[in-house]
Amino acid sequence: MNPILIDEEKCILCLSCIRDCPNSFLYMENGKIHTGENGCMECGHCYAICPESAIKMANYECNDEIAVAMSEINEDVLLSAMKSRRSIRQFKSVDVEDEKIDMILEAGRYAPTGANSQNVKYTILGSKQAEAEEICVNLFRKGKRLGKPLISFLKRVEISDDFFFKKAPLVIVVSSKSNINAGLASAYMEIMANSLGLGVLYSGFFVACTKLSRRLRNLIELEKGYKVVSCMVIGYPKVKYQRIAPRRDLQLKRL
Repeated sequence: MNPILIDEEKCILCLSCIRDCPNSFLYMENGKIHTGENGCMECGHCYAICPESAIKMANYECNDEIAVAMSEINEDVLLSAMKSRRSIRQFKSVDVEDEKIDMILEAGRYAPTGANSQNVKYTILGSKQAEAEEICVNLFRKGKRLGKPLISFLKRVEISDDFFFKKAPLVIVVSSKSNINAGLASAYMEIMANSLGLGVLYSGFFVACTKLSRRLRNLIELEKGYKVVSCMVIGYPKVKYQRIAPRRDLQLKRL
């Protein structure tokens, strides 16, 4: 099926779709807009830019939701909020509402992916969260006893039963074939979570455990060819930070 459907009665031949198509899938011929035989990556640029809603995408639900420019968000407030974010390690014993979880996942779903591959998958640990943490804790405790270099610095750290997830109510594992795609999705999700009053901790330790434990990979049902890129520990913060932490000078080269 052709992924791009054009309503010729609505089309005003403004050519906006042709000019904005990154793969030159659309072209003008004999006074009409045509599509190529292949090469469409279903990015949605043509659908989004059409002023007359003359384009639909065959493989997607198209509801004509109006686009909102990021410029509508106050830039000073946005930058200050981004500078104020902290990794949260103390959480309240309060569940995250389903509607907020849906918004976090929706933010990730709309993050950019290379060639519009949309190859990012999300796993909410839910009922398996305690078992997943137990596997990780046992793995780290064993490594600590053996003095493995990977976690040798943990000799001075107590590996408690909630060392990985900090008693947070929600853990979302983000996996992909691409580190960049999953990383972008995670960043989008964190911004949304923060805007909803939630705190986020990226558990790099959990990611490391997925590389070491087949049992853990099986538990989270990691798909073949995919790798865990981030583990987002989410909940309502028990702490409130009062000021923006300093950073080192910007490392920048202008070529």
